[in-house]
Amino acid sequence: MSAYFLYTALTGLAILPLLLYIRNPYFFKDLRYTITALHIVFRMTRYSKRKPFYSILECFLDKVAKHPHKPFIVFEKSSYTYREADEESNKVARALSTHAQLKEGDTVALFLGNEPLYVWMWLGLAKLGCTAALINYNIRSKSLLHCFSCCEAKVLVAGAELRGAVEEVLPSLQQQGVRVFILSEDCDAEGMESLSDKIRQASDQPLSPQLRANVHLKSPALYIYTSGTTGLPKAAVINHQRIWMASFLQSIAGVHSDDVIYIYLPLYHSAGFLMGLCGAIDKGITIVLRRKFSASQFLDDCRKYNVTVIQYIGEIMRYLCNTPKKDNDRDHKVRLALGNGIRADTWADFLQRFGDIRICECYGATEGNIGFVNYVGKVGAIGKEHFLHRASGRYALIRYDTEKEEPVRDSRGLCTEVPRGETGLLVAEIGARTPFSGYAKNKQQTEKKKLRDVFVKGDFYFNSGDLLKIDHEGFVYFQDRIGDTFRWKGENVATTEVADHLIMVDCIEEANVYGVKVPGHEGRIGMAALKLREDMDFDSRATYQHVKTYLPSYARPRFIRIRDSLAVTGTFKQMKVKLAEEGFNPAVITEPLFYLEDSKGYIPMTQEIFSSIAEGRLRL
Repeated sequence: MSAYFLYTALTGLAILPLLLYIRNPYFFKDLRYTITALHIVFRMTRYSKRKPFYSILECFLDKVAKHPHKPFIVFEKSSYTYREADEESNKVARALSTHAQLKEGDTVALFLGNEPLYVWMWLGLAKLGCTAALINYNIRSKSLLHCFSCCEAKVLVAGAELRGAVEEVLPSLQQQGVRVFILSEDCDAEGMESLSDKIRQASDQPLSPQLRANVHLKSPALYIYTSGTTGLPKAAVINHQRIWMASFLQSIAGVHSDDVIYIYLPLYHSAGFLMGLCGAIDKGITIVLRRKFSASQFLDDCRKYNVTVIQYIGEIMRYLCNTPKKDNDRDHKVRLALGNGIRADTWADFLQRFGDIRICECYGATEGNIGFVNYVGKVGAIGKEHFLHRASGRYALIRYDTEKEEPVRDSRGLCTEVPRGETGLLVAEIGARTPFSGYAKNKQQTEKKKLRDVFVKGDFYFNSGDLLKIDHEGFVYFQDRIGDTFRWKGENVATTEVADHLIMVDCIEEANVYGVKVPGHEGRIGMAALKLREDMDFDSRATYQHVKTYLPSYARPRFIRIRDSLAVTGTFKQMKVKLAEEGFNPAVITEPLFYLEDSKGYIPMTQEIFSSIAEGRLRL
């Protein structure tokens, strides 16, 4: 009889996994995610209690001690081990400490492109207990100056190739008392100092941990800039806790200690810096660093350097799928792709063409307090709900009026949650476990991201600005972005910043900038409706020269529409929704319409150009 019961019990245990799978086909992946997430919670709790504080820098130093000769960064024709990176960053720290008189708590702005020295600079600053402000190397003029006032940087370190951009704003920087260093061997310009020579001459001996003795989990570690509705970059405050949480994403995605990751996304972005660089340090892996993305050389690089993990944004995957097909498209070692913004059709095309690569799609904002991970690999979803999400803090999709651009409120003045399967605005409660640090020296924009009286009077929620949908299985889908910012080629474009530049052109009196959808493309591309000054014609050449000079390529309006007047609401807010819906089809729009051709500037828009764009024959 006992043998019978034992046999029955064993049979039950044997079929239990099958029963669980039938009831929930994602059970085992949910379980794996649960174990990983709990391990992360355990690590974070342990780090928060360690004395002295254990930062990502200390993690890096542990990796140096563990495998000093392991390649850390491979860049072009050079390779640097963990020990070499440590020594180079020691030299940077000593040079800046001596010549810039930096001390713990100071902020230094980094204005340079992807290269190993970027990493040495950040590590060196971290060793001094300083905060690094990561400035987008595409910005110029007013925006560049604004970045300094946001973070109150004492020092600017710029790449030699960006010297011209620095010289444009040098008088203002000098008025603010900012020390300017150029990464070159010599510099004879007044108000700027060379730094490369000083780094070369500095000692590579370790620095005392006492230099950063007061750094703790909540201390500011970075300022990462994000575009917003003010039209100027906003400095999101990234503390050491946020660095750790972003770094853990590689563990969730399944990155191993023997992986090689390919980073080509700009290091001034949270994706490249936090998810990529810091995540790689946490895992102790090798980074293949590239200055900029190249679709034609992407897979060749992966083969050459035995890359196993790649990062992406949606547009990158589309570019790769649009490259000419080759017989060796599946000849690579890439097994995992980590990123965000990939469309469902591109996702399917990518897998079909390049093979069985696990795509781990994520969702989150640099400054946000909520995020999702599609750990299951469901095509098209940006994440999957998990009970641990609910345990960490409340979030919801609330009903949103896209015409009025505000949440729908009931008779009590409270918001209403949308049912499963319907689109709503994602909001997340602001609390001790889900904080929102906001933007440096920008109380107005910080408050603008907070929603009050959402479900009860007096509560506070973070307004993500994104419209999402959650299906009955808990999969999360991105629907649209609201507000005055749209996304193109992986970059946020602030419409008011572009409009401010356009009205500086003599012939333009008013400008309404918005994003329009383009068939086959992620995000929205820039378009502007313009009202011209009385008795003036559209000066296409002057407009092109101005946007080319003052705006990065992704922010320049690709289409311009000339109107007699620009519609506004009763509170004089520009109306964009109808304009965006009308798009750029000359068969629909009878007003003068112009198209930005890269080599010629703004030329009259034709039906032939529209057809070429719609059919994918003309690349944007």
